[in-house]
Amino acid sequence: MRYIMMILAAVGVMALSSCAKHQSKFLAYDGPEVTRIVVFKDTRTMHLLHGNVALKSYTVDLGYAPEGHKQFEGDGRTPEGRYFINRRNPNSAFHLSLGISYPNNADRQFAHARGRSPGGDIFIHGGPRRQDQQGRDWTAGCISVSDEEIEVIYSMVRNGTPVDIFAVSPPVVTASEAQLEG
Repeated sequence: MRYIMMILAAVGVMALSSCAKHQSKFLAYDGPEVTRIVVFKDTRTMHLLHGNVALKSYTVDLGYAPEGHKQFEGDGRTPEGRYFINRRNPNSAFHLSLGISYPNNADRQFAHARGRSPGGDIFIHGGPRRQDQQGRDWTAGCISVSDEEIEVIYSMVRNGTPVDIFAVSPPVVTASEAQLEG
């Protein structure tokens, strides 16, 4: 009987230690505030900024029709312009997600003038599920990163953070080019 009790105790300790290794998807962050998110659709990059300093940068997937600004529900495009993080979904089908305030008034007016819906439910979220199209640019208009990356982003970004989504990234000037101009 004593032998069985020792085995059960050992199994219990192993079970508890495996639970301790499980990491929550809700991470703590106490670094500099993310004051702005910038997305460049052409390079599929997203930067979390504090002022003008990039705290983190990510490669992203976009909507399945990435060219151009989102205009209508179901067009598969990712919006362009200034929006804000306006909600958080800890129970997202895509691990975690941060809501983007699309559509704004101009988006609604444009779509309604054409008798269409502008759509909505645009998020920064985790990676695809098994049933989703795999590969680049698979979302319905959202911005996707890996599940591990959205955990970090979710911890760093607060509601109200501006999100600027650009079609094209600015040109990069090398040091030698800057010397020629200066």
